Amino acid sequence: MAKFKYKMANVLDIKMKMEDQAKSAFSIAMANLRAEEEKLDALIARKEEYEEKDRILRTSTLDISEIKSNAAAILNLKSQVEDQKANVRAAEDDVERARFRLDGAVKDRKIHEKLKENAFEEFKADIGRAESKEVDELVSYRYGSRE
Repeated sequence: MAKFKYKMANVLDIKMKMEDQAKSAFSIAMANLRAEEEKLDALIARKEEYEEKDRILRTSTLDISEIKSNAAAILNLKSQVEDQKANVRAAEDDVERARFRLDGAVKDRKIHEKLKENAFEEFKADIGRAESKEVDELVSYRYGSRE
């Protein structure tokens, strides 16, 4: 019996490797996004601590230098929070690009797998036609040899 061999198996293998690479890039982008979001959360928490300290400083005995340094720290943290928000947006963009590449790689792989399935179905049909032809020839030979 004939053995099925897909002519474009190497292309399918390459598509699978490209999908694996896209998955890896996507997971790295997601990890980077999570790290940037954690940094942002930490900065926001620190800023809130300084704002709470500012409220306490303004209600207790007034220490102008302490209030000024705290206000400067709050302004600095606001700037850092805005910068970090930009970093988070950039990481989100990276995730979207990685997701788009992953989607494309998955589609390419599925297309080639479908082509392989179609080729296999055609192979089975060819084998079936060949077997049917052999059976017909055998029946014709036996019928002809009886007469």
